[in-house]
Amino acid sequence: MRNEVLRMERVTYKEDEVVKLEDFNLQIFQGEIMGFMPVNSHGKTALLKLLERNLPLYDGYIYYGGEKVNTWKENYKAANRISIIQEKSSLAGNLNIADNIFVLRPGFRQWVIRTKILNRQMEPFLEDIGMDIPLNKDVEKLSTFERIIVELLRAVIMGYHLIVLDEVGALVSDDELKKLHGIIRRYVKKGFSFLYICSHLEEISSICDRCALFTNGRIQKILEREELFNDPPVTYMTEYNDMVRYHTEKREGQQAAPVVFQWKGYGEDAACNFSFDVHKGECLAVQIMDARGMEELRKILTGDILPESGEILLNGKQTEIPGNGRIAVIQERTTKTMIFPKLDYMNNLCICLAEKVPSIWHNKRLQKSIRNEYSPILGTDVFEMPVEELSEKQKYQLVYTRVFLQKPEILFCIQPFCGADLAHRMFIWSMLEKFLDKGISVVILSLNLSDSLAMADRLLILGENGEKREIARENFHKITSPVPWLHMYLSERK
Repeated sequence: MRNEVLRMERVTYKEDEVVKLEDFNLQIFQGEIMGFMPVNSHGKTALLKLLERNLPLYDGYIYYGGEKVNTWKENYKAANRISIIQEKSSLAGNLNIADNIFVLRPGFRQWVIRTKILNRQMEPFLEDIGMDIPLNKDVEKLSTFERIIVELLRAVIMGYHLIVLDEVGALVSDDELKKLHGIIRRYVKKGFSFLYICSHLEEISSICDRCALFTNGRIQKILEREELFNDPPVTYMTEYNDMVRYHTEKREGQQAAPVVFQWKGYGEDAACNFSFDVHKGECLAVQIMDARGMEELRKILTGDILPESGEILLNGKQTEIPGNGRIAVIQERTTKTMIFPKLDYMNNLCICLAEKVPSIWHNKRLQKSIRNEYSPILGTDVFEMPVEELSEKQKYQLVYTRVFLQKPEILFCIQPFCGADLAHRMFIWSMLEKFLDKGISVVILSLNLSDSLAMADRLLILGENGEKREIARENFHKITSPVPWLHMYLSERK
């Protein structure tokens, strides 16, 4: 008989009288990797809160480690021994690894911290998983992958028998993800259990034993492992499949276009190794295998770094990115990084027009013209709303429309689908289609393939030392790594 680690039985949970989870049922066993695929994100944050802390329930029961920890009648304990690893670090950045794992552990009673002893206690755990991370390194200097490993080790050492991994595949490269999966399987054999939250069936099927399909605060179906391969739940993603197929048919037979943009070793460190061309009107997916290179590219595109080596060319002329209205950049986690709460909706919308039209801030006639033109698309109510009260979809719409008003020649998107559920990924897709329809080049930069591959005309893989591999769309089905929507590429070749 399998030992049960977690059981959530008929759980209904509300926040401010809004139902976040309704009749929610989930069971996880010891030594199991349970997949969790949110078709939309409604209720996901609430689930994570309930796993971590026993908040008051409207209905239902929660059992952890064979013990009833929460019911609709009363919540027994404030917190559960469950670790949640996600994009935001739970580590203290100004402390080293050993201090985070041992000193901050509940029950640590030593007045004198003996660093060498703590490091010696830590070394066997790193050796066991084949990792070599300097133990005296401050956490804030760790790479994202190293930080995830440290949080995982902390959970293991502290005896947290259920570890939740929330969309970690979007934070690391393909090679790092394979290493992480190997480490997870190692701890599964030792009796630890995992809840693996991911929006991609291919990634889930590569690591999970079962998968729960989640939408609108409820589990719709539990898929056993054989069903993930033999009967994938594509019916839940029919609309997305149709978008992929429509986009593919629309892009077929396109004539070769001239090069509009060139990146020639423009960088200070890792990015110095990168060189690539972008053709007019194409969608280019660039997978960067080096996390340091990805971070440097992000800083260059956002203007945090202005390199002295290399060059970038737009239409054959040397240029720079900051202040160049013909080059647009959409940052990752768009709705959090590109919305300005202190500005109203109209000023948020028009901020990219300031250089082209300096009078935009006091030209009421022009603002009214923009409002009249875009109200049928954006809605009339949004112009009167504080931007922080906009829905997630309205925030995406605001940012992408703002950039569209800029009328760039090329748009760089930094991991645009990161953190977005299926419904919002479809909306992002439709917004990017508008740029392509206008002949604007779109470059999607990512550590892993994510949804960017589904709409790309070409894939460029940039390695750590300048290695470059180019794959045309007709050969996407030959990619061996877990590719989102792989069944679509296979169907294209049949």
